[in-house]
Amino acid sequence: MPTPRPDVLNFLATRRSRPAKTLGLPVPSRAELMPILEMAARTPDHGKLEPWRFLVLERAALTRIADEIAELDGAQDPEALEKAQAQFRDAHLAVAVIEVQRPSPKIPAIEQTYSAGAVCLALLNAALASGWGANWLSGWASHDRAFAEGVMGLAPHERIAGLIHIGTETSAPPERPRPDLGAITTWVEA
Repeated sequence: MPTPRPDVLNFLATRRSRPAKTLGLPVPSRAELMPILEMAARTPDHGKLEPWRFLVLERAALTRIADEIAELDGAQDPEALEKAQAQFRDAHLAVAVIEVQRPSPKIPAIEQTYSAGAVCLALLNAALASGWGANWLSGWASHDRAFAEGVMGLAPHERIAGLIHIGTETSAPPERPRPDLGAITTWVEA
């Protein structure tokens, strides 16, 4: 018979991302962030390829990135551009999870993408379980190659899987509607 972990089950049943714009100071120190990154790195990884890495973006880097977004050739309409800049300008700490596609005859690229996404969720949950507020964001700039390579310094075979903003929660978000499990679950008996 399995041994339940009520504390973990309660966390998972009640976890809630915190809007990035409500995250303030303080943020985790490097020493406080390392165990969170270690927990995220325990993510399932078929073939042990480690198809991801972390870029820890501290305040000065976030400010620089916000300024550089406006310089992109493919900059979006003014509203989308302001939203993208604010995501970085108003943040105090974010961890960019970078998907790193590794050549493999056995592990398809899509499985590496799934692993990078799982790292994002593990990082988010580890930060929340550690008592920090956290949010997983992306946005148009995350998918823009000029941003990825020119601003973030990524290689051509890398892309941003997610930006995990971490800080002190300044206000609790309201609960949001959750999926109707009856509508999205099919039981296959034979």
